[in-house]
Amino acid sequence: MTRQVTVLYFAAMAEAAGRDREQVSSAAPTLAEFYRERAAELGLLWPIEQLRVAVDGAFARWHDGFQPGAEIAFIPPVSGG
Repeated sequence: MTRQVTVLYFAAMAEAAGRDREQVSSAAPTLAEFYRERAAELGLLWPIEQLRVAVDGAFARWHDGFQPGAEIAFIPPVSGG
């Protein structure tokens, strides 16, 4: 089933993606597969082990699925200064 979702990118990931949000369609069954799709298309180099993922404002697990209309946020490590 293909679902339309909103994707949010933060910090260095937004810079690498060239955008901080986008609307996309995906049939990926899990958040991990969905991230791999986006990473391949946008050339994102972060492995999922270095990222957090949130769905509709709540942290999620990579093996979770997602619903049509979801807001999915990929959150890279943040460096302090």
